[in-house]
Amino acid sequence: MKKRRYEPEFKNKILRLHLEEGRTLTSLAKEYGVNKASISNWVKSYREECKTNPTRKEEHDYFKENLKLRKQLEELEKENGFLKKAAAFFAKEID
Repeated sequence: MKKRRYEPEFKNKILRLHLEEGRTLTSLAKEYGVNKASISNWVKSYREECKTNPTRKEEHDYFKENLKLRKQLEELEKENGFLKKAAAFFAKEID
């Protein structure tokens, strides 16, 4: 079986979707037709490169922070939606 080669830009796109947006390896593999093990190897190589390349390390830290903030925003949006529903409910009860 011939080993498939992927362009660096494509690999970087997959890495960004995983690291910055929190996409799972399985979902990326299905969506882009790439072996899950290949993506896992790219992530491992990227993390190794972060140890020696300050630019990559800074990029990785940015991805992690962005993912953390996305998750916080999602949680706050859920809480806000709940509070709006509760406020509407109690406003009806007062009338």
